[in-house]
Amino acid sequence: MFGKRTVDNMVARSAESDADRRNFLRSAGLAGLGVVGASTLPALASADAAPAAAPSDAAVLNFALNLEYLEAEFYSYASFGHGLNPRITTGKGRRGGVIGGRKVKFKSRAIKNYAKEIAQDEIDHVRFLRKALGGAKVSRPAIDIKNSFTAAARAAKLIGPRQTFDPYANENNFLLAAFLFEDVGVTAYKGAAPLINNKTYLEAAAGILAVEAYHAGIIRTNLYARGLHFEARQISWARDSLDGRTNKDWGIGTPDFANLTPTGRDGVAFSRSAPQVLNVVYLTPKRRTKGGFFPFGVNGPIDTSGANG
Repeated sequence: MFGKRTVDNMVARSAESDADRRNFLRSAGLAGLGVVGASTLPALASADAAPAAAPSDAAVLNFALNLEYLEAEFYSYASFGHGLNPRITTGKGRRGGVIGGRKVKFKSRAIKNYAKEIAQDEIDHVRFLRKALGGAKVSRPAIDIKNSFTAAARAAKLIGPRQTFDPYANENNFLLAAFLFEDVGVTAYKGAAPLINNKTYLEAAAGILAVEAYHAGIIRTNLYARGLHFEARQISWARDSLDGRTNKDWGIGTPDFANLTPTGRDGVAFSRSAPQVLNVVYLTPKRRTKGGFFPFGVNGPIDTSGANG
């Protein structure tokens, strides 16, 4: 889709000023995206509700397992042309199917090899978390890796309102789709770390976070090398419009400067809470229990996105 399209004129406008970001967020029109593949739900609780008890370690790991199912399915189809082995998709909760997915016709040997390595890592993460959780593990929920990418691309203004986005059509689309996930994975594991009490589980989560950060660096570097600064910025700002009022997301920079390691002023990676992560994968800034990439929601007790106004 993006291929060799010249984006110099758009990149010239891609300096990530707060003013430009606010203008984008006001016009993004993301409020209704969470209905992709699911019906809109009423608000589940008031903003003044008493805070809930801290989730158990098993709940936190199962939340991570849902995200790993999503990433593993996306990369497995892209690299191998098929999804996860059904034997590693069982567990508690409703097991769902996968909508979309096919093998990418990679032209670059390097990108093909990167994709295969990342795919295997994500499959290994699924296996590892399932083993750690034992009988408490949740099954793979229904996953949509077709319609949701189109909704996300439209919201990011990468395509028009009647166009579709196929993440498997070419290498550039694949990298942009991967970019949508990878930064979220890093911020999700960092946000979950303070919630984990068992040191063995915490060490394991830290190890997975490190791998996800490597993946994010690979994707961001290759997007930068291909000059896809504008497209990455649009995706970044779309994510930021979903997860709250603060700026937790930044693109990869411009031709004049690189931003391959998105951090705050202290050089530390950002965190996202579980509700903020679900805002992104449900594709809604509202309080919901399903939508977007998970048309019937995730499995486990942590299943509700945040209310962001």
